[in-house]
Amino acid sequence: MASRTTLARLSHFVTHSALPLARVGVDSLRGTIDDATIRLLGQDFEDRLRRVALPHAADGVDPFGLDREWAKYAVGVAAFFHRFYFRTEVFGIERVPAGRVLLIANHSGQLPFDGMLIAASLFLDAEPPRVMRSMVEKWTQTLPFVATFFSRVGQVVGVPENARRLLDMGAAILVFPEGTKGISKGFSSRYQLLDFGLGFMRLALETDTPIVPIAVIGGEEQYISLGNLESVSKALGMPTFPIIPQLLLPGGQLPLPTRYRIYFGEPMTFHGDPDDDDAVIQEKVALVKGRIQSMLNRGLKERKSVFW
Repeated sequence: MASRTTLARLSHFVTHSALPLARVGVDSLRGTIDDATIRLLGQDFEDRLRRVALPHAADGVDPFGLDREWAKYAVGVAAFFHRFYFRTEVFGIERVPAGRVLLIANHSGQLPFDGMLIAASLFLDAEPPRVMRSMVEKWTQTLPFVATFFSRVGQVVGVPENARRLLDMGAAILVFPEGTKGISKGFSSRYQLLDFGLGFMRLALETDTPIVPIAVIGGEEQYISLGNLESVSKALGMPTFPIIPQLLLPGGQLPLPTRYRIYFGEPMTFHGDPDDDDAVIQEKVALVKGRIQSMLNRGLKERKSVFW
C-alpha cells in the first residue's frame, strides 16, 4: 500500500508540477533566445521571419521536413555569421527571379559556410525574403543526428526526384556542381573551378528553370588547406580529409574571419533536350562555369583585402 501511495504521489508531482515546470523552462529559454536574437539582429529579422513564405507547409513543417521553428534558430545563427563574423557583402541579389530557380555556385572552404551565407543573403538581403534549399551529399545521411537536423533546416538529399519536386513547389535550390571536390581544394588552387557535374543542366532543361550563377569569394582563405589525405578519407568513409594546420591551434577550429563577397549574376536560360548526349550538355554547362569563373576573376581583381 505504501509503495502504491508513493507512486501515486510521484505521478501527481510529475503531472502537475515537474512537467509544467519543464515546459515553462523550455519556453523561458526560447523566449530568452528570441529576445537576444532580435536585439542582436534587429526588428527587421523578426519582420522577415513573419513574412517569409513556406509553401505547402502543414503546421509549420513542409513535405521535406523543413520546420519553421528549427529554421528560425538556424537562420539566427547564419545571420550572425553573415552580418558580424564574415561581414558579407552581397551584390546583384535583385537579379534572382521570383519562383523556381537553380542557384549555381563555386564551392570552397572545407566546411560549407558558403552555402549557409548564400541562404542568409536570400533571407536577409532579398526582397521579399526567401527560403533557399540546398542539395546535400547522400553520405551526410549516415552521420548521427545530421540527417534529422539537415531536413529540419531545409537541406535535401541531392537526388533528381527531390529537386524536381522542390522546383514544382517554386523553390530556390542551391547546387554546387563541383561537389565535395570543391571544398577539398588546396590553397594553391583557390578560386580555380574544377569540373562541373552535368545533372543541374539536365534538370534545368527538363523543368524549364532559369539558372543564376553565383561567385563566392572569401571561403578559400577561411581555412588554409595544404592538401587532402585520400587514404584516411577512404578509411573513414569521408569524401575528403584535408590537412589544415590551424585546426591544431587554440581556437583554430573557427574559420578565419575573412570578408565574404557574394555576387549574383544575370539569370541564364537554356533550351534543349535533357536527354542529349553528355557532349551536348557539357557545352551548356561550360557556359555557366565560364560565367562563374569570370565573376570570380573580376571580384578577386576588385578585392583590396582578404579581411576588409
